[in-house]
Amino acid sequence: MEEARVLTETISVGGEAAKYIGAAVAIGIGALGPGLAMGFMFSKMFEAIGRNPEAAPKLQLPMFLGVAFTEAIAIYALVVALIILFK
Repeated sequence: MEEARVLTETISVGGEAAKYIGAAVAIGIGALGPGLAMGFMFSKMFEAIGRNPEAAPKLQLPMFLGVAFTEAIAIYALVVALIILFK
């Protein structure tokens, strides 16, 4: 009977560890893509403005919209990680 209790406690501790690992992986991968995308987007925008400074006003609105959508993806990843962690 003692062995069954130890096994049950081990499984429950393993389940808690899996939740933490799952949440970490979810936010890690979910933030990696948007972070790379924003870096690439800003580098290309600055490159375009450097080549054609008159195009800056035309590039700013699409760039800010892209940043907002990209940041939303990272926030979705955070929400998924929190759901995994607290469910």
